[in-house]
Amino acid sequence: MDQFSAMQSFRRVVDLGSFSAAASQAGVSHTVLSRQVKQLERHLGAQLLTRTTRRLHLTEAGALFYRHCVQILEQMQAMSLELSEHQQQPTGTLRLGVATAFGELELGRWLPDFVERHHLLQIELHCSDRFVDLLEAEIDVCLRVTDQLPNSSLVARRLTGSEVLLVAAPGYLQRHGTPATPDELTGHPLLGYSQLPHPQRLQLTNTQGEQRDILMPRRLSANSPMALRAAAIGALGIASFDRFIVHDALLNGRLVPVLEGWKLPARTLYAVYPQSRYLPPKVRALLDYVQAYYSQARWEY
Repeated sequence: MDQFSAMQSFRRVVDLGSFSAAASQAGVSHTVLSRQVKQLERHLGAQLLTRTTRRLHLTEAGALFYRHCVQILEQMQAMSLELSEHQQQPTGTLRLGVATAFGELELGRWLPDFVERHHLLQIELHCSDRFVDLLEAEIDVCLRVTDQLPNSSLVARRLTGSEVLLVAAPGYLQRHGTPATPDELTGHPLLGYSQLPHPQRLQLTNTQGEQRDILMPRRLSANSPMALRAAAIGALGIASFDRFIVHDALLNGRLVPVLEGWKLPARTLYAVYPQSRYLPPKVRALLDYVQAYYSQARWEY
């Protein structure tokens, strides 16, 4: 039995929650992984997993072995990185996950410089507005603007805040009037992001701390922030966006802020990546770069 390979297989099965998912990621059959884990259990003289029709469970011995297994595998990985001259600088393929709007509007501002600094890296972009399972998709780092991260074992490094604001096209406001109070918003159509739990509801707070919940009529909804941005510039109604999505449109006057005295809940830009004691150089290089880049104000108006 190749004990090191069996330990890798066992950890993969536990991390992904099933033999099928682990076999698919490893590019081997379900039978091969199951045999490796059974051989490992015989070698250790202890049952590591209990199997039901729906899911796997770690036994008490399995949980203890998993903790030691992770430490050993990460130490082996760290040793390999330190001993390999090839790994002394960022190399290989960096798989980067981003939301579609962030990919279209932000990456062009800093990714070329990052690639120029690390010319041995190849970048593989995964653009999606869904929260992707980083382990299953084998994504190294995901940059995500959100107000709530799902509970997981992933590491989330805060990069910067993301203000959310109401905007409209000047032509729309000229034809329909500019709302001066939150109550006046109810007479205007909202362009809503359909992926939100309540696309028509706004939670507003003014500088005195007064809060208002407003329900606006919906004229158009879409699952694409970029499509909503185009609709807002086309004067179809009022919309709420992270500032980075409309930053250039605010600068050139295609969109203007609405109700500037009232604020929507802010969001946060995170770098999310699998937990590991020893980060590969390519991942560390990206994290350090984006941390430094977004430490400066980027979306001032």
